[in-house]
Amino acid sequence: MRAGPARANTRYPKETELPEQLKSPQRGFTPAEFERRVARAQKIMRDHRLDALFVTAPPNIRYFTGFDSQFWESPTRPWFVVVPLEGAPIAVIPEIGAPEMALTWVKDIRTWPAPFPEDDGISLLKSTIEALPRRFGRIGAEMGREMALRMPVSDFLKLRDGLGSSIEDGSPCLWQIRMVKTEAEIAHIHYICQIASDAYEALPSQISVGESEREAVRKLRIDIARRGADATPFMPAISGLGGVPQIVCGPHDRQLETGDILFIDTGSTFDGYFCDFDRNYAIGKVSSEAERVHEALWLATEAGIAAAVPGATTDDVFRAMSRIIEDAGAIGNNVGRLGHGLGLQLTEPPSHRIGDGTVIVENMVLTIEPGMEYAPGKMIVHEENIVVTRDGSRLLTKRAPRELPIIR
Repeated sequence: MRAGPARANTRYPKETELPEQLKSPQRGFTPAEFERRVARAQKIMRDHRLDALFVTAPPNIRYFTGFDSQFWESPTRPWFVVVPLEGAPIAVIPEIGAPEMALTWVKDIRTWPAPFPEDDGISLLKSTIEALPRRFGRIGAEMGREMALRMPVSDFLKLRDGLGSSIEDGSPCLWQIRMVKTEAEIAHIHYICQIASDAYEALPSQISVGESEREAVRKLRIDIARRGADATPFMPAISGLGGVPQIVCGPHDRQLETGDILFIDTGSTFDGYFCDFDRNYAIGKVSSEAERVHEALWLATEAGIAAAVPGATTDDVFRAMSRIIEDAGAIGNNVGRLGHGLGLQLTEPPSHRIGDGTVIVENMVLTIEPGMEYAPGKMIVHEENIVVTRDGSRLLTKRAPRELPIIR
C-alpha cells in the first residue's frame, strides 16, 4: 500500500498542459557543416600521418556522414565509411542502406549485396582504400581507447593482411577530431539537456513515497519523451537509506521509503546527441548527514565547473573537486573519475582523473561529476553538463538545486 498523503493530480499533463516547448534546433546538419568537419579532420589526419580513416561504428559514421538507422540493432551486416586525406568521405555499405545514405551529403556510395559472409564488403573496402593516393602508407581504424570495430575480427584481419598500407590505431586521431564540438553540435546537446532538466524538476510532483524505483523511472522516461527527446537509452535509478551503493544499475522494484535518497541518471538523446547528468531526491525527509554530503558535492560541482577553462587539464578539474570531497570526509569513490566528455556517445574522452592529462580547449563538452562514499555502501553523486568557452564554462543543464528536493 502506498504510504504518505494521497495526491489529487499525479496523472501526466495533457500535451497542451506542458510548459511552453523549448525551441528545437534543426534536425540534421547542413552539407557545409559536414564539409567543415571533414576539412578539420583532414588537418588532424595529416598531423597523425594517416592517408585515410576507415570507420565502422555508428557514432563515427554519423559524425562524418549524418547517416543514421535503427538497423544498427542488427549485427548481420557491417558498414564502412572511408575518410580520405583529401576529398569527401566514401560510403562502402550494404545495398539495403543505399537509399537513405543517398539523402545525406555523401555522393560516393559503393554497395554490395549483404549479407554475404564469404566476402561481406571486404574486397570492395580494400579496393576503395587502395585506390586512394598513398602518402604515408598508414590507414587509421577504431582500434583503441573507447572505440570498437563493428565488423568481424576475422574480416578485419583479412583486410589488414591483404592491404598494401598498414592499419594503425586511429582512435587518438578520431578523438582529437570529435572532442571539440561544432556550434551546431553544442546546440543539440544544450537542447536535450534542457529537456531533461525540466523533466527532473517536474518529477517530485509526479511520484510519492511508496512507489517503486521502476515506476519513478517509467514516469520520467515518458515525460522526457513528451518534452521532445528521441530516446532514453540510459536511465539507471537506485534508492537507499541515506545514500546509494552504486550508480550504474537499476531501477529495481524496491519501494521508496522515508529517509531514502533516490538517485536517477539519464542519457537521453536528441538527433543522436546525448545529455548525461543525474539528480538526487530525498524521500520524505533528509538526514543531516545526507544533507551535509549533498552540500559538499554541490560545492565540489561549482569548483569543477570553475576549473574547466581553456588551458587547464582534466587533472586540474579532478583536483579542484577532489579537495572538497576529501575535506568532507569521503572514504571512497567507486566511479573512478569525476566526469568525462559527452556528445554522440553517452561517455567520451577525456576523463577527469589524475593521469589523463588532456588539455581543455574551447568547445569541449564535458560532464562535471563529483561523487563520494561517506559510509560503507552509502554514496551520493552530482553531475552537470557544460561547454567550455573562451571565457570559462557555461552550463548546458539547469543547475541542480542546492538543497535536496523532497518527495513526500
